[in-house]
Amino acid sequence: MRTTLFALTLLLSGCATTSNDPMDLFGTNLQGRTLARAVEKAAAYPFGSQQNPVRASMPVGQRAYLARLRCSDNSAPTFSREGSFGIGPYGSIMDRYAVTCATGTPATASVYMDMYHDHVEAAAVPGFTIVPE
Repeated sequence: MRTTLFALTLLLSGCATTSNDPMDLFGTNLQGRTLARAVEKAAAYPFGSQQNPVRASMPVGQRAYLARLRCSDNSAPTFSREGSFGIGPYGSIMDRYAVTCATGTPATASVYMDMYHDHVEAAAVPGFTIVPE
């Protein structure tokens, strides 16, 4: 038992990272010109789509962005995470949220988000407005 535990500890220690940046652990952490090119290329697609996800900083950033959205009648929509939906244009895993307006439009929208960015988005996805941060 002791030998197995020691071997497991050695094996797992090879997975350690010296970085303190959570983006290094989960995302590709695109930066500089590479990120700028990816953002420019993604802009050819509707904002919030799989090809142009909303960039945010971790789950708290995703929820903060969605909480700032407003439906056409200026009410706050409800939202729920539907799961992870593959690798996006920034090389990291995307989440999809169902965003629903009780009244007004749109009734329901799917919003794709990439949480592996140190970014606070100022633009609203189509059909919504956004409250400034």
